[in-house]
Amino acid sequence: MLALPPELTQRQATACLRLLLQGLKAQPERAVRVDAKALTRFDSTALAVLLECRRVALSEGRGFAVQDLPLALAGMARLYGVDGLLTGG
Repeated sequence: MLALPPELTQRQATACLRLLLQGLKAQPERAVRVDAKALTRFDSTALAVLLECRRVALSEGRGFAVQDLPLALAGMARLYGVDGLLTGG
């Protein structure tokens, strides 16, 4: 399982995405899971990072889901209409 850091804002986005994609490539599982429980400080960039990670996972024929998404980020995802993209298998 991949894990998000405690902070994911525009400042950390490039490095975080790079680490997530490296982890995704190293994972043998067909379904990619991202644990977001440590995430406490974020902006909308966090959604962009997760959606890019999802795009790569799907391009490889893999599933993608985020678990323990903070309520505020889940609300932001609903507002933008992308919440279903983050919880699917």
